[in-house]
Amino acid sequence: MSSPVSASAVASLRQRTGVSMMECKKALDEAQGNEDKAIEILRKRGIAQVAKKAARDQFEGLVFLAQKADKAALVLLKCETDFVARDENFRKAGAAFAETLLEKGDTGLKSLAEKMMPELVQKLGENISLGDSHLVTGGTLGTYLHTNSKIGVAITLEGGTAESARDVAMHAAAMNPTVTRPEEMANEKVEKEKEIWREQLKKEGKPEAMFDKIMIGKEKKFREENALLKQSFVKDPTKTVEQFLGTAKVTAYVRLAVG
Repeated sequence: MSSPVSASAVASLRQRTGVSMMECKKALDEAQGNEDKAIEILRKRGIAQVAKKAARDQFEGLVFLAQKADKAALVLLKCETDFVARDENFRKAGAAFAETLLEKGDTGLKSLAEKMMPELVQKLGENISLGDSHLVTGGTLGTYLHTNSKIGVAITLEGGTAESARDVAMHAAAMNPTVTRPEEMANEKVEKEKEIWREQLKKEGKPEAMFDKIMIGKEKKFREENALLKQSFVKDPTKTVEQFLGTAKVTAYVRLAVG
């Protein structure tokens, strides 16, 4: 009698095929735990062509936005080619994922993806998967989805207006700030930049005794250039985003983009 199939074996097959956990367990039971045989079984059932595609890169896709009152859901659905990204089936699936995240949260999204993804892959013939997804709630909400659906942004404010929140979301779509405030920049990123700056200063022939002082200024500039609130506001470059917002405070910032 064969030993029970472990949860980790089921999870591994699920990762390789995109097929539901239940179907993966059935196939592994039938294959007596042999993963490659289980994939053959799933392919014969017509639900695991994704197994051949799972290793292929996904550089294309679309961002989907669903919004209601003070709540917004952003979902990135990834695929291999822009041709598939334009397909109506792909777009309908992405819209359904965003609506489900809005209404039922992460658990609902994962459940729907598990149900829909194998069929979607089978129909469109490419490796397709969910990328990042975010649910943003509360405060004064502003959202922006670029016309090509390659960039989506959600901003919430404490105070301010929906119009100003949307203006900041449009700014973020264009300028791609990686953090909201300078102090939020990861130290690892700063350290990597410092290594580059040191090499540049050496090539420029600057005396090493000046390096630390010079890099204080470079770090400050780097942090501010990548921080939403310190960037020059696209609609009025004489102000920073922070100055444009006045007393309103950014409480959440999410930006999803393809690529």
